[in-house]
Amino acid sequence: MELRALVSALGDFASLSLAESWDNVGLLVEPSPPHAVNTLFLTNDLTEEVMKEAVRRKAELVLSYHPPIFTPLKRVTWQTWKERLVVRALEHRVGIYSPHTAYDAVPHGVNAWLAKGLGACTCAPLRPSAAPSQPAQGTHRVEFCAGSTERLDTVLSKIRDIQEISCLTTLPARVEGEEQTRVSLSCSQKALLEVVALLSQNNLVHHRTEILLLQKPLLPHTGMGRLCTLSEPASLSDVIGRIKSHLKLLHVRLALGTGKALESPVKKVALCAGSGSSVLKGTEADLYLTGEMSHHDILDAVANGISVILCEHSNTERGFLLELRDTLAVHLQNKINIIVSEKDRDPLQVV
Repeated sequence: MELRALVSALGDFASLSLAESWDNVGLLVEPSPPHAVNTLFLTNDLTEEVMKEAVRRKAELVLSYHPPIFTPLKRVTWQTWKERLVVRALEHRVGIYSPHTAYDAVPHGVNAWLAKGLGACTCAPLRPSAAPSQPAQGTHRVEFCAGSTERLDTVLSKIRDIQEISCLTTLPARVEGEEQTRVSLSCSQKALLEVVALLSQNNLVHHRTEILLLQKPLLPHTGMGRLCTLSEPASLSDVIGRIKSHLKLLHVRLALGTGKALESPVKKVALCAGSGSSVLKGTEADLYLTGEMSHHDILDAVANGISVILCEHSNTERGFLLELRDTLAVHLQNKINIIVSEKDRDPLQVV
């Protein structure tokens, strides 16, 4: 499968527009074209050991959940491990693609997989994602009425000279028994200031002027984190057991909420794969489930009677790769071989 066709198909599977604005997603390293991909190699973290494995297993594209290139590289030498990843990738003609938070947001992504470990439950995003495109051009819609045709023509002429104005329409309207013209236009935030100033100068700003903020519609079942309501309440101890089993972990870290015990019932669980502090903070739930949180955010949760389970960052993500392998195989119509790294692992271990 040609690389660009594969990248397009991966974008159809999970639109990169859903990724957080701070993220670095998409095709990060591209060998010179043409570049055919017969083997897609999945990993949570692309370390040097994992890159050697990808080369040994003859992968033409690595899909690394976490982007190995995040901060800009000023040079590509053999000096740092991330530079060496790029060098080795280009030497062996291996592309690198990262979806990261786009996979967090999609309904069939990492957070949805993590929620499966809770048992039967209903889930909704904690921070819903908006549609990637505006419902109309511009960020605002301005509507106003004017009675004087001559003065209106002058104003409309000046409005048309303003940059970032679109969808300008005029319709006859009857306002309080008087024949008037209803004007509607879309504009950017910058153009809005100019339009309002122009209307004010011509005494039209108070003539039933309305300014509407154009907001993107929210996408169903899509967004960061999940608030999960268990079909039947379960004890905290039982939920811990389910999570350990799902993540294949012998140990997790637990902070008991104030007044809570292992026998306390759990009905609502707020979860976020990876580092969930910013997404979980302030959410009302019986339990927070994530990979890592700051000490002070844990104290805040505990003080509010919310227990916290920490599993280490990548342990809440890595297991998704097996499900991703099977789902992508169907999405790509089994046109390429998809394999999961055997060397990828969380850097932390309990000793």
